[in-house]
Amino acid sequence: MSNSLSDPLRPSDHADGAADVSAPRLGPVEWLRWAWRQVTSMRTALVLLLLLAIAAIPGSLVPQRSADPNGVTQYYTDQPDLAPILDGLSLFDVYTSPWFSAIYLLLFLSLIGCVIPRAKHHAKALMSRPPRTPVRLSRLADYEKHSVEASERTDAAAQASDAIDLAAQQLRRGGYRVERDDSRGTWSVSAERGYLRETGNLVFHIALVGVLIAVGFGGGFAYTAQRVVVEGTTFVNTLTDYSSFNPGRFVDGTSLAPYAVTLDEFQVSYQGFGTNAVGQAGDFAAVITTREPDGQSAEDAIRVNHPVDLAGDKLYLLGNGYAPTIVVRDAEGVVQYRESQPFLPQDTNMTSLGVVKVADGFPEQLGMIGFFYPTQDVLTSGAYTSTFPDLINPVLTLNVFQGDLGINDGTPRSVYTLDVGEMTQLTGGSTGTDSIELRPGETADLPNGLGTVTFEDESATIASEAPVKRFASLQVHRDPSAVWVLVFAVLALLGLLTALFVPRRRVWVKASVRNTAEGADLEFEYAGLARGEDPALRAAVTQMAERHLAALGEPPAEQRGDRRDAPTPDVN
Repeated sequence: MSNSLSDPLRPSDHADGAADVSAPRLGPVEWLRWAWRQVTSMRTALVLLLLLAIAAIPGSLVPQRSADPNGVTQYYTDQPDLAPILDGLSLFDVYTSPWFSAIYLLLFLSLIGCVIPRAKHHAKALMSRPPRTPVRLSRLADYEKHSVEASERTDAAAQASDAIDLAAQQLRRGGYRVERDDSRGTWSVSAERGYLRETGNLVFHIALVGVLIAVGFGGGFAYTAQRVVVEGTTFVNTLTDYSSFNPGRFVDGTSLAPYAVTLDEFQVSYQGFGTNAVGQAGDFAAVITTREPDGQSAEDAIRVNHPVDLAGDKLYLLGNGYAPTIVVRDAEGVVQYRESQPFLPQDTNMTSLGVVKVADGFPEQLGMIGFFYPTQDVLTSGAYTSTFPDLINPVLTLNVFQGDLGINDGTPRSVYTLDVGEMTQLTGGSTGTDSIELRPGETADLPNGLGTVTFEDESATIASEAPVKRFASLQVHRDPSAVWVLVFAVLALLGLLTALFVPRRRVWVKASVRNTAEGADLEFEYAGLARGEDPALRAAVTQMAERHLAALGEPPAEQRGDRRDAPTPDVN
């Protein structure tokens, strides 16, 4: 006999029935509805939020073109095999990559799909009335019952009704929404509060949507630029004056705020010999003068993690180093090159590497690879090194190359590297000619009678009176969405705290009259029910009963013998 015959209430197409189970066929509309429900579920939103956090991890592990283009170039130099693979996966542009944008947009869509229905449901709940009082409050876990002798001067029913009015007033003062629910023989008030919990939850999710909008849309109006500035030089906030410029999709670089910045002095102090942190920098400060189109100028200082605000932009200090002033003259003594060239630090003692490129004025182009040692010392191997980052014994060494610099074909070349593939080395290495070694103010002859090279002493031209200029690497950042991101982040935090710490409760107070041989007694029942975990509900019910009975003129609990603890809930 089939299951359908043995159990007439079970349909024939039940899972263990005799008939084959056939699922309904889904059309395009049904599939779209199913996909929308999956995307807009809270579970999907949480998964997407986790994926977004995981997807952002590579942005902190590898350099990003938008923030550190030089770091990307250096990564290609250090990891020539791995770098193209990472670039193909857009790991150097994580936050603008297609896969990160896909997660971002899906999270945006999912949050909107979650928030709109919940907001409608919450608005409906706010306008609804508290639920009616259950018939059997004793079934609730948090429950108390007390008996009070009725006064002989007043009708017992009237006393019960007045007592419930008093309870309603107390609950209303406690922030509850109340509703009287009287029936034959009983008088009661139903109260609830905690809708602020769901309001906080909605504010949290709406704020997350706001953060996504501010970051996604506002980021299109942001830009980041970098410039290396040598002491005594000025740069203007224009596209052509930056070493690198990374604009948002709505920034074309033609409407930047007009201002100029001059690096007057780079101040740095080092821990001296005899200390535990010898050579460690105590403070960095790029002292600048800013000028705006109206002629106003101001002095300020950029420090690490203390940027300067200027016309809506923020100027950050990224790095620093030395910029030896090198002058190259031809055989007739004519200056063909004069530049304070930034040398990039290679260690904590500021041993620095730099490149000089002289494109004109000689029969063939000249290139020089130089090392600068602020405090020169000699290793046991005979190689030079710097033993202290400050200028105690500054020495500059140069290796000279002659040939094609590779700059005539229009291919972009870094000013910090020298391609010697098409050049002949004239000094250093296996040439048999020593590298050129200079101290501030000294001049040396170039090989083959090409001319001379001078390491100029700049002590009379800069504010610090040091023989070698310093440079500062500055980053100019503009993000008009930062304020909105902060506002929405604060709202999200407040909403989350509200959702976590505001309890959702329903409480009831019921009164009834019990006739006895001596007269009449008033029986009061107090009960509470929480939505979710609420360990303080039991104490809240007890306090509600104590306040209500005290207002009725009853003695404290320890003086009453009629109090009963909550019974075991009836599960039948």
